Amino acid sequence: MYDHIFQLLLALFIGSVIGLEREINGKVAGFRTMALICLGSTILTIISIQMGGASSHDRIAANILTGIGFIGAGVVFKDGLNVTGITTAATIWVTAALGMCIGCGNSLLAFQGMIFTIIVLFFFDSVLFLITKQREHRSYAIYFKKESDANMILGKVKELKLKCLKKIETKDDNRIRLHITLFGNKSMIESFNDYLLENDNIKSFDSFQ
Repeated sequence: MYDHIFQLLLALFIGSVIGLEREINGKVAGFRTMALICLGSTILTIISIQMGGASSHDRIAANILTGIGFIGAGVVFKDGLNVTGITTAATIWVTAALGMCIGCGNSLLAFQGMIFTIIVLFFFDSVLFLITKQREHRSYAIYFKKESDANMILGKVKELKLKCLKKIETKDDNRIRLHITLFGNKSMIESFNDYLLENDNIKSFDSFQ
């Protein structure tokens, strides 16, 4: 009995700690949700062990992740090409797994898993910010006075060591249009913007991310 109380309290603690990060970042599944997911997974795992006996003690626990999948799918949203909520869905899945660890008596693994989860949620976000600060992509629709000017632009792209992922040349209202998507260092992309603004051979251009 007292072992179960300890397991439930630990489940509440681990779920709450993980949920706190989601709550701070204003996510759909936050403090209470993660605490309940971890607690519920722990209870179901304990019941599974007690009801299943020696031969099939995992028969209920095996369905926990199936149920968690429905909850995770409910926090993923798609808006055009943008998809949000995947990290929260993955966090729900990990929190359920930690609850199962507690339920089967492996509290040390659950605690270690919580620490690594917090590291990913709190500190990997900062690492990702530093990476994206240095590397970004931007698309351009550039209009020229004459067709030969397109080669001049592509030469500047090569000079700045930017990667040109897509190149489409079309004629639009008697104007030559070059549509390119560039990928590379943020400062180099800004230099490319300045180059376009100062180039007299360019009628106009649109830039978007």
